[in-house]
Amino acid sequence: MPRDKSIKSILIIGSGPIVIGQACEFDYSGSQASRSLREEGIEVTLINSNPATIMTDSVTADNIYLKPLTKKSIIEILEKHKIDAVLPTMGGQTALNLAIECDNAKVWEKFNVRMIGVNVDAINTTEDRELFRLKMKELDVNVCKGEIAKSFLRGKEIAQDIGFPLVIRPSFTLGGSGGGFVEKEEDFDNALNHAKEFDEKPDFNKKIPGIPLAVKDLFCTKNLRTTAGSKILENFIPTYESTVTQNIIDHGGIIIGKLNCDEFAMGSSNETSYFGNVQNPVSENLVPGGSSGGSSSALAAKLTPATIGTDTGGSIRQPASFTGTVGLKPTYGSCSRYGIVAFASSLDQAGPMTHDVKDCSLMLEIMSNYDTKDSTSVEFKRENYLNNLNENIKGKKIGIPKEYRVDGMPKEIDELWEKGIKIIKENGGQIVEISLPNTNYALPTYYIVAPAEASSNLARYDGVKYGFRSKGENLIDMYEKTRSEGFGDEVKRRIMIGTYVLSSGYYDAYYLKAQKVRRLIKNDFDEAYKKVDAILTPSTPSSAFKIGEKLNDPVSMYLNDIFTVPINLAGLPAISIPAGHDKKGYPLGLQVIGKAFDEQSILNIAFALEKNISFKNNITDWWIK
Repeated sequence: MPRDKSIKSILIIGSGPIVIGQACEFDYSGSQASRSLREEGIEVTLINSNPATIMTDSVTADNIYLKPLTKKSIIEILEKHKIDAVLPTMGGQTALNLAIECDNAKVWEKFNVRMIGVNVDAINTTEDRELFRLKMKELDVNVCKGEIAKSFLRGKEIAQDIGFPLVIRPSFTLGGSGGGFVEKEEDFDNALNHAKEFDEKPDFNKKIPGIPLAVKDLFCTKNLRTTAGSKILENFIPTYESTVTQNIIDHGGIIIGKLNCDEFAMGSSNETSYFGNVQNPVSENLVPGGSSGGSSSALAAKLTPATIGTDTGGSIRQPASFTGTVGLKPTYGSCSRYGIVAFASSLDQAGPMTHDVKDCSLMLEIMSNYDTKDSTSVEFKRENYLNNLNENIKGKKIGIPKEYRVDGMPKEIDELWEKGIKIIKENGGQIVEISLPNTNYALPTYYIVAPAEASSNLARYDGVKYGFRSKGENLIDMYEKTRSEGFGDEVKRRIMIGTYVLSSGYYDAYYLKAQKVRRLIKNDFDEAYKKVDAILTPSTPSSAFKIGEKLNDPVSMYLNDIFTVPINLAGLPAISIPAGHDKKGYPLGLQVIGKAFDEQSILNIAFALEKNISFKNNITDWWIK
């Protein structure tokens, strides 16, 4: 392997003998690594903690430190020496754990030090019991039957499945303490409680202390299966946490599970998931909207007090409207996309789904942050959205786009819109008619841009690195069969569209033109916001429809996003709140669209509307029976 000439100095973390001639693995690995590196002209800095096991003269390394193996010691060395890379594999578990600690604290990042010889994911795989078990299973090596319990109830379920006797211990091996051997069922509760003592003590000063939340199955969750509703990711277990879910955990929230979604977020009804469709709790055989339909349904059914979804063309707001819940799509770049399975990278945005605007404001505070791991994350002053929430909209100018009064729109949608306009006026707001002349081009533009990006993003699923793999006669045959069998019909349809518009001879006619029209749509909003503070529209052109009603009519299905898609193309924030019911008793939503990064204004307007509407969801417990 050719030498990496950018590495001129290396730090070796040792925790055993680094003495030439002493016969042990640490001796030979550490001393020989140091010798080899120095022969290549690389400066070697060595840290070890035991004076009995380290040779301190210059034959071992250029710089030798006899210090405690702590993060503080590492920082002291990095401040004194220009280190290009760290080699943590020479010192056993102690060195590896220290390397992880420094990585979590962003020490390596701060001093621009690369980790070589191993990465954090590989360390976690060997240190984490569940990940190690799965790796052994992948390699066809027999291991004891076992599972990870993240709650007392789940622990009880696993115990019933495995049977007794069994061993309970922490997932991570550090010290091996905290374990227990259970001979019989009656001793199980005490043993499990003992294991629970390793959980951090609850901090009630956090924003959502101990609040259980379920999230859309598009967010990577460490050691918890993430499928994106697809067969091709059926058994994918991430070794890292998405930024948004990590923010939830950091603020005291507990992730209790994943929620079904349209496959790779491609759908408007939650009928394209490999795991089956989702039922809207509002009524039997009713779609919950898509692609965040699993999130909206769980929320409406009160299975979770709040949740998070993603919105590419309306996938938060349309399900919110269909289920009588609140859904916010923040400004593109407000919430990190790191760790979210990508559909269309220039459109996807995470957002909160809640029962009311107050909870939505709180969840946005938790979710939104600038993230250096996401190149699309935007650094701007984020508000204390909940504390600044108020219903005073006096003097606010609210735009009503004439292009949103589409032909054939149900009377009840128009009446709902007028109801919202009336509330705005009664509360001191001013209604201004505006024009968004390129609105009619939004849907065709979206269904060129989004599939094009999907085609590119989904090219990574080839059966080689991870996920589902089909058997083939050769490499090409394996690729074709994997993708044909692993993707569902809607995903394959969009990949085909995307590949076509990006192909030679069609790129200029379709994709490039669509991007130009996208800019015109953005310009329409920019011009409108010279006159108004926000825009009020219906969330959807209809209420929820029956399962299967539009499944074979993709054009009709796509038209359901007519009021939401333009906002995603322009990268603007928008919120949907429940505002009424149709004649069948199904929920209908109103949408408030704001200026870029002005989530506070649309939250305040939505809060004022909510206070005056007093919406009540008509959900029974039919879905339980």
